[in-house]
Amino acid sequence: QVQLVESGGGLVQAGGSLRLSCAASGSIYSINAMGWYRQAPGKQRELVAAITSDDSTNYADSVKGRFTISRDNAKNTVYLQMNSLKPEDTAVYYCNANMRLYRWARPTDYWGQGTQVTVSS
Repeated sequence: QVQLVESGGGLVQAGGSLRLSCAASGSIYSINAMGWYRQAPGKQRELVAAITSDDSTNYADSVKGRFTISRDNAKNTVYLQMNSLKPEDTAVYYCNANMRLYRWARPTDYWGQGTQVTVSS
């Protein structure tokens, strides 16, 4: 059925940029919100950025001004443009979508498999 597949991670030097993509595939009735979380080893998973169906956005304080989240509704895809990357941005980044698969279904969170972002100094 529905899958969330992330891409775009990799190794980049401090100050560089990466663009993450997450495509939701399968039958989807509606998407309420999509977002990006990240988790570094030994640390809690944290919200990086989220975007709702009305284009409202929310960013972690640590990434404000550097990261931009956007969405392509026709493709059921969310992007995270990451600029001015810092070593502390190193983490596995996970795509999240709050979705209904059917009109009658309750909104449910779905997760991608994660993509590694490593920022070297």
